Amino acid sequence: MNQEVSAFIDNLSQPWQIEVSNQLRQIVHQVIPEVEERIQYKKPHFLKHGQYAAVISPSKDAIAFMIMNASGLSFPKGFEGPEERKWLKIRKEDTPDYGLLADLLVQASSTL
Repeated sequence: MNQEVSAFIDNLSQPWQIEVSNQLRQIVHQVIPEVEERIQYKKPHFLKHGQYAAVISPSKDAIAFMIMNASGLSFPKGFEGPEERKWLKIRKEDTPDYGLLADLLVQASSTL
């Protein structure tokens, strides 16, 4: 795991954001064992074979988890974004379905 990404997550302002971001990061590593991670555009990006697979994007009141290469996939209510990339904003009071996110990421990254 990339130390810059670890430091980025550890330095988030709210403990719940650190917890959610670490969980999302673990999911990415579980479903894409060969994933490469780096800080780009001031946020953690995850790549498979040099192509973007996912992004963790924190804001003041949410953590957005973006799944790239999403064209043709079916996303449940709550996801936003254009056809090629979808994101889910996770807020403090939310209970994200990490299993669903893992399944969607597997599907989206399978062709990278």
